[in-house]
Amino acid sequence: MCDHEDHDHGAHGHDHSHDHEDKSAHFSLYLKINLTQLECLNESEEGSGKKVFKAWDERLDRERYVESDADPELLFNIPFTGNVKLKSIALLGGENDSHPKVMKLFKNIPNMSLDQTAKEADQAFELPQSYTDVLQLPAKIARFSNINCLSIFFPECYGGEITKIYYIGLTGDFMQAQRQEVLITNYELAANPADHKQKLNNMSGHMIS
Repeated sequence: MCDHEDHDHGAHGHDHSHDHEDKSAHFSLYLKINLTQLECLNESEEGSGKKVFKAWDERLDRERYVESDADPELLFNIPFTGNVKLKSIALLGGENDSHPKVMKLFKNIPNMSLDQTAKEADQAFELPQSYTDVLQLPAKIARFSNINCLSIFFPECYGGEITKIYYIGLTGDFMQAQRQEVLITNYELAANPADHKQKLNNMSGHMIS
């Protein structure tokens, strides 16, 4: 059972705007997803979960979608190529009973499992059943101000056994993460050459992953 105290009701999140160019720019965060590492648990067709992260102008494309397999649950683990301040999520669900009913967000849990979704979500939404229009749902920015991985969990749909999703869009600010290895290399280049060999020997037992 979901925690209703932390639910946001997305009924007022419908997109009635016609500024498509502006929307395309805002919903470009999908370009910062590490698609090779993105995973969707309980998808009926392997790799289909990646297809719902697409350009705003393609949001109504119903040729690309993901469906759940054995039950309504779908879990997306979305790694970014840097740090993200998440501002909102857009969603286009499936028709009739296949439309998701609840959406839960979790931050910075790489490779989250379905068993882990029992924990309290960082944010949860009760979703209106709207499959002709894209829902736009505001994230609690203070909770998602510095994330490198986002997990989106859909535990149930409107009465059916299969959850279907056509589109997930993300908006927010992106900052490229600095690589720690680069900083260490720069430090060594600036070090005293006389100390260089000794420093390398001292560091050899501290591998940085």
